[in-house]
Amino acid sequence: MSLSFEGRVVLVTGAGGGLGKAYALAFAERGASVVVNDLGGDIKGGGKSSAAADKVVEEIKAKGGKAVANYDSVEDGEKLIQTALDAFGRIVSFFPIPDLIHRVHLRGSFLVTRAAWNHMKNQKYGRIIMTTSAAGIYGNFGQANYSAAKLGLLGLANTLAIEGGKYNIHCNTIAPVAGSRLTETVMPPDLLENLKSEYVAPLVLWLTHEDCRDNGSLFEVGAGWVGKLRWERTKGAIMRHKNSHMSPEDVRDKWDKICDFYDADKISTIGGQCLFSVPQEAAVGQKLPPSQFSYSHTQCILYALGVGMSTTDQDSLRFLYENHEEFGCLPTFGVIISQNAMMDGGLSSVPGLNIDLTRVLHGEQYLELYKPLPTSGILRFAPFSMHAYNGDELICYNQYSIFVVGAGGFGGKRSSDKARVKPFYTRSATVPARLCAALYRLSGDWNPLHIDPSFAAMGGFKEPILHGLCSFGFAARHVLKRYADNDPSRFKAIKVRFIKPVLPGQSLQTEMWKEGDRVHLQCKVKETGAVVLSGAYVDLHPASGAAVESLQTGGLQSELVFAEIGRRIKDMGAELVRKVNAVFGWEITKDGQSAALKQEPDDAFSLSAAAPLDPPKKAIDLRTGSGSVHKGPYSGKVDVTFTVSDEDFIQVVQGKLNPQQAFFSGKLKIRGNIMLSQKLEVILKDPAKL
Repeated sequence: MSLSFEGRVVLVTGAGGGLGKAYALAFAERGASVVVNDLGGDIKGGGKSSAAADKVVEEIKAKGGKAVANYDSVEDGEKLIQTALDAFGRIVSFFPIPDLIHRVHLRGSFLVTRAAWNHMKNQKYGRIIMTTSAAGIYGNFGQANYSAAKLGLLGLANTLAIEGGKYNIHCNTIAPVAGSRLTETVMPPDLLENLKSEYVAPLVLWLTHEDCRDNGSLFEVGAGWVGKLRWERTKGAIMRHKNSHMSPEDVRDKWDKICDFYDADKISTIGGQCLFSVPQEAAVGQKLPPSQFSYSHTQCILYALGVGMSTTDQDSLRFLYENHEEFGCLPTFGVIISQNAMMDGGLSSVPGLNIDLTRVLHGEQYLELYKPLPTSGILRFAPFSMHAYNGDELICYNQYSIFVVGAGGFGGKRSSDKARVKPFYTRSATVPARLCAALYRLSGDWNPLHIDPSFAAMGGFKEPILHGLCSFGFAARHVLKRYADNDPSRFKAIKVRFIKPVLPGQSLQTEMWKEGDRVHLQCKVKETGAVVLSGAYVDLHPASGAAVESLQTGGLQSELVFAEIGRRIKDMGAELVRKVNAVFGWEITKDGQSAALKQEPDDAFSLSAAAPLDPPKKAIDLRTGSGSVHKGPYSGKVDVTFTVSDEDFIQVVQGKLNPQQAFFSGKLKIRGNIMLSQKLEVILKDPAKL
């Protein structure tokens, strides 16, 4: 399908001849309304005439096109744009093509752009082409002023590309080679024949079409050939050393490495042009590819050592000795599994994500285990997710929050009124631990920030810092030992927020308290009292004996789901009431029989939010107020009631069973206002924590 510019308004500067004329004719031929700008000067830059622009306008109109002439200098940019507005009502695309005869290459382009910019922003569309030259890109003897102006156009274009991207304004730069009035007296006829302006115009039309997504790019074009240019950078060498200044001798001694372009980085965004880079828009919406992680018991043991386990503690031997009768893998080894998938070819495959490792800090981490981790094997990651599978069996799930220091500036709030701080009560003895980044990194996190003093200094740290996930592992094993008898099968999930870095050699102490099956915790550096992990908790499964007894007496897996819903109501009940404003009833069955949560056959779980009731059965009520949880059925009107087996309900919550499929297959029965069932997504969102 041919490219069309119907309904578009195009302003071409320097359009009385050469490249500008070729562009104007080409756009008009494809339906655009064209403003033909030309000052009408002679080849020496003097004089002024309307003849050049008028001839092009006449030629366009003779072919049935729409065009209007403008004779102002590009230094009067507002007048050019006003001509477009007066003639056609708007300006859609703008092309500063200053000719050599103009004395204001850079300033003229800037002024015309400035005049058009707000119109483009308001209409959320614009295409800009800047014209540089080989002299600007590479330099040329005797053309210092011209080269400087032309390369300035490239810098201007690149900045406009960044600033205009969110308004659907694209700006690209071309360096054309074409014959013109300025070259016809110095080039032989056969060469001029191959350098026709018509051989440049097709690139310009494509770059300005709405289907072209390029933005901030540079192209060379001429004689029927088009090529894209980009910057290239060597791997370079670190010059700065701990407690010493960078010297000229350091540069001299590593000059070969500094200048070695073997395996050079191809720089295409401002995020890639220096060490302190930030993720670019190209990375937004990208997904991780499928991957797998192969490991043996050696890695499990190495990880346990890295988070401070020792043979001096007999309880730790089950994680350190492969022939131990209860040999197992620490649950938090699950973060190593996913981190490998994310870092080893995962994030590096995302275009535009150029992260400087000296500036990377871990923000938050969530890990959930569905099964105890195997002590060896090959786990696979489905495309686009952090779910790890052993064959077809789901093993664990991870969520990461990563921060790049200095990559902010987005203008958002630094805090949230939704954040709630829980009073901290220490209900257990603290557990000290010596930390070792050099050992932990052998589990797979090879960021030099954690071992190389020079690299750490580049990130603003006095010395290498401990991996946040190492502190994470220490805290988790403290909880596992104190509240779960070091039984990895009891471990369900962990969530932490990383507050401050820890230095290798410092002692970490974990403060914890238990509420039901959730252990709340925070970690401090013993020597300074600084909190390094906050807002943290570990969810545990009941002890195996208690779980079996519960199921034998009619207990349900869905008890855990409704307990988590109760916690969410406690934390954000008013918000849930505002979003839901409905009462949901639940009838849970087991083995084909009507079952009950807590052995109460008629239990209803209502999500409305009324004041507390005092009936003898359990209910979750969320209609008015800030919400509450009841041990009893809802005595008022139920908007919608769900009937589902305990097993199928768990499958739905975990995302293994699609609710629509469950409904159409008869596994899920709904009566009442069925449309309200869509609001369950608000209540059950983030199923990894349920």
